[in-house]
Amino acid sequence: MSAQPNPFHPVLRPLVEADLDAVFEIEISAYPFPWTRGIFSECLRVGYGCYGLQAGPDLAGYAIHNWAAGESHLLNLCVSPDWQRRGFGSILLDHAIDHARVCGAEVMFLEVRPSNPGAIALYERRGFTEIGRRPAYYRAGDGREDAVVMRLPLVAGP
Repeated sequence: MSAQPNPFHPVLRPLVEADLDAVFEIEISAYPFPWTRGIFSECLRVGYGCYGLQAGPDLAGYAIHNWAAGESHLLNLCVSPDWQRRGFGSILLDHAIDHARVCGAEVMFLEVRPSNPGAIALYERRGFTEIGRRPAYYRAGDGREDAVVMRLPLVAGP
């Protein structure tokens, strides 16, 4: 019997420092303007919610969020291009939302590129709504790109 996770039954787990090389490899394979390895290391160091999705021997993706004063911010959610279109983004997002609730957050925010319609659709399916734009927020090949700011209430309203 193998102790390796079955890729058809991915396993969510906390990220650790030893995962940073794999995380960074996913990041640079998925984004033209990736986070640095140092940013990931700092997120681990300060105790943000840093979770990976293990599929067999591979780290298939990760999600990072923080929380304070009743709010959570989804900072990064990424699935390796080799593992996309299998529902792994949904698993990671659902876990980040659940973890934020457990941590006492009443609302979650995120920014996403308007040029990433797949991510926007994922967030909208989970109930996120656009609440604004941050002009020229992201680097882009031809200069800068706005960010779509989205919000999800994590507690039932009045």
